[in-house]
Amino acid sequence: MASFSIEDFVGNGCLKELLPKLVDEGWDDVPTLKIMNSEDMDDIGMSRQHKDALEIRTYLHDRALTQYGDYLESSGKGLPELLSLNNTDLSSQFSMKRGHIARFMDRTSACAPDPLPPSYTLPARRRSSLHSGNRNLSSLQSKKLQSKATFSLEQSMASFKINDGYSFKGIVAAVPEEPRACGCVQPPPIVENVAPYSVIESVSVQKLTPEYKIGMERLIKTKTPPMKVSELWRDKPAILVCIRRPGCIMCRAEAHQLYSKKPIFDALGVQLFAVLHEHIEAEVKDFWPRYWGGVVLYDKGQEFFKALGGGKLLKDKFISGFLFNPRAIANYKRAKAIGVEQNFKGEGEIKGGLFIIGKGKSGIAYQFIERNFGDWAPLPEVIDISTFRYYAPTAESIRNDKIIERSRRMNSSTISRSEQFGYSVSRAM
Repeated sequence: MASFSIEDFVGNGCLKELLPKLVDEGWDDVPTLKIMNSEDMDDIGMSRQHKDALEIRTYLHDRALTQYGDYLESSGKGLPELLSLNNTDLSSQFSMKRGHIARFMDRTSACAPDPLPPSYTLPARRRSSLHSGNRNLSSLQSKKLQSKATFSLEQSMASFKINDGYSFKGIVAAVPEEPRACGCVQPPPIVENVAPYSVIESVSVQKLTPEYKIGMERLIKTKTPPMKVSELWRDKPAILVCIRRPGCIMCRAEAHQLYSKKPIFDALGVQLFAVLHEHIEAEVKDFWPRYWGGVVLYDKGQEFFKALGGGKLLKDKFISGFLFNPRAIANYKRAKAIGVEQNFKGEGEIKGGLFIIGKGKSGIAYQFIERNFGDWAPLPEVIDISTFRYYAPTAESIRNDKIIERSRRMNSSTISRSEQFGYSVSRAM
């Protein structure tokens, strides 16, 4: 799977000379760089050679083939011309392996899982009220989402103009329960209610990495002191993805597919954080920024993971939770198919998940639980919840809409991997 290091993305080609200018103009991470359009390129004075190089490297990054970037770019050919070459030419001229040639020539399939379709439907949701902090909160008369109603971005953004005095309606989500070993093995039960905000509000975490930018150190050299986690979402809502094990092939794939949509979350004003329950420095170095370019947090007390399990860690054994579990095996094959590497270092039985948390003391808007090894929250659902604004839209947020729409259009030609694997979610009060 392609790295989120921008130095790896541009390689030794002509884009390398543009890095200082790209940083100055705010094109300082790979997901954002990949959504540049012709107008953006012209604004910073890109030549035809630069534009061709960016097109080639974006195409290769989507297919986890960045190792061929320097060779293809140095050929002087544009992407359409390269795609017209036959297998023999690609092999002889660029030493491309047979399996990589097939991936390169397949224009309809990218290695990034769960691409976002231009529009999607939301199943009906059942919500439970969350009362947060010391506020005197009244119940929100929430708008019911019909099972086959399609919501445009503008409708989603206007749906929830939440002001002070209201509480969120939290959603608990997980994939449906499936039989294991012909019904002889029962999956561990999962909670039916969103974790109370008070459970996570005062959790102490430590920052292990900053948000990745060009040229920065791979890790924070000076050990940062623990901090109260609620400081992270004091001014902006946040998504926290709880990683079961950073060396796990399925966890890496989940982190990669979520961070690949960073421009959308940036435009929505939503922050991205990865949470680890175990600190192995070598594993963090392998994980960041290759699979995740955002801030990595260490939850020493495993409080977020306990919150996902209703106060206790949700765990599963390798034999019963993986070998006897068809869903977990399908999740593994999904991650394997998109070129993710793996190792077996660290604790891997503690289940993870994902939280979407509103700014301030607004509460937990969404909680996804990893029922089976390798389950991850479907991206369309995460983005939909994130677009239900935790504040009235500002002029800046409205201007950012074009970034969101551009990212949606870039993914509109690819079939959703979540649909491909029959990935539906179930919800409970």
